[in-house]
Amino acid sequence: ALQQAGWVRGLITQNVDRLHHRAGSRPVVELHGALAEVECLACRTLVDRNEVQADLHELNPGFCEEAAGQVAPDGDADLPKAAVERFRVAPCRICGGVLKPNVVFFGENVPRQTVDAAWRTWDEAPAILVLGSSLTVFSGFRFVKRAARDGKPIAIVNLGPTRGDDLSELKVDVPLEERLPALAETLAAG
Repeated sequence: ALQQAGWVRGLITQNVDRLHHRAGSRPVVELHGALAEVECLACRTLVDRNEVQADLHELNPGFCEEAAGQVAPDGDADLPKAAVERFRVAPCRICGGVLKPNVVFFGENVPRQTVDAAWRTWDEAPAILVLGSSLTVFSGFRFVKRAARDGKPIAIVNLGPTRGDDLSELKVDVPLEERLPALAETLAAG
């Protein structure tokens, strides 16, 4: 709603769930990639995760039924050793290489083209609005740091402290689900 009303021009996110896309946000720079895509580490081909899931189901018939009930709410699983030993990993359909989710894991760098796209979005912004991030990870915090250095206004809405609190002109310490709809309504009213 904030984008459609013209208050937000672009979005840089650390989320990997594509929910910003589903909400209609455009453009969105995904700093840490997206779980909806899988990348081949050899040929760098990107494929839809659903294709890989289909390959995994085909390569491992009955695995999901065998693992059912073993998965904890956080996604961890205590699987029988035999099931793990039988499991076959899907290779890249193009070159047979190893696949990984198209996300930046801890210790990896954000790809240069993604950083460049984020800086272009930052350059076009008259101010920075941080929503729902502690800014603990430097890949997001760097934009706030530079905004503070360059005199670009910063507002943060987050429940709890953030790494950027001392750099912001405004810090609102409330859950987003309380404040964001009210902000959208206020701005829409003029």
